[in-house]
Amino acid sequence: MGANMARRLLRAGHEVVVYNRSQDKAKGLEKEGAIASSSLAEFAGKLSGPRAAWVMMPSGEVTHSAIMEIAENMERGDIIIDGGNSRYTEDARHASLLKEKGIHFVDCGTSGGVWGLERGYCLMIGGEKDVVEHLDPIFKSLAPGAGGIDRTPNREAFDQTAEQGYLYCGQAGAGHFVKMVHNGIEYGLMQAYAEGFDIMRAAKSDGNAPELRYDLPLADIAEVWRRGSVVASWLLDLTASALAKSPQLEKFNGRVDDSGEGRWTIEAAINTAVPCPVLTASLYARFRSRQDHTFADKLLSAMRSGFGGHVEPLK
Repeated sequence: MGANMARRLLRAGHEVVVYNRSQDKAKGLEKEGAIASSSLAEFAGKLSGPRAAWVMMPSGEVTHSAIMEIAENMERGDIIIDGGNSRYTEDARHASLLKEKGIHFVDCGTSGGVWGLERGYCLMIGGEKDVVEHLDPIFKSLAPGAGGIDRTPNREAFDQTAEQGYLYCGQAGAGHFVKMVHNGIEYGLMQAYAEGFDIMRAAKSDGNAPELRYDLPLADIAEVWRRGSVVASWLLDLTASALAKSPQLEKFNGRVDDSGEGRWTIEAAINTAVPCPVLTASLYARFRSRQDHTFADKLLSAMRSGFGGHVEPLK
């Protein structure tokens, strides 16, 4: 579990046992009320029963190894939650492997980035429904709550936890599947903003007739769009902030990485013959950014830095 997620649970009064390969981080959380552990075996041993272990690591073998090592120190009826960005197909595998040991598996797609400590996290959850309901106090504490967002009309018959920022999506893998598509959409939205601002930046170029050359105040445009525009969003907030700090985005080199979910979204679309030209194009644009860099690429990089702390090195 990330440090800020642990802090959010501590604020809500939960008992939190932490293991982090960086012992400095674990000791820092211990000072804030968490119980530190120096190994996964010790971590499992210090959890109070019925035990729920939250794993939050990069997708792939490192997460699989951690889940299986924790499982060796768990008992029937215990729960392991994968809150990282694992691929949904891996969730089905883990649910099957842990079921043989009598251990429950829950996957939780998490969105909130570096601001989650204060804002809370949007949570998309998969697994056995009764197990997820048992964990409800944890999810409720991590989620942002209704806050000041207006209620959507005619939602009386729908899941009310969605208004609180967390949702049970279905069987194992469903949570990460929804989070995967969420990230694919994120790519498309970011690309649209980036390209739009790049077009406005180029309006002053010699390619236009003199009377049609506009030297547009991009930072101010981003700001005015935040105020009542139909394209207002948190990503636009991040865009406005980045342009206000650095109108030319000098500290961004334009290289834009992808964390995997965009690729998996496209593959899922291919498997079910669902056309998604916008999401596909946005992924390909990131591939292209690693060969040559535009202002749009720099703006994408700035947004990634804003919501997730992602840093693409200057080259």
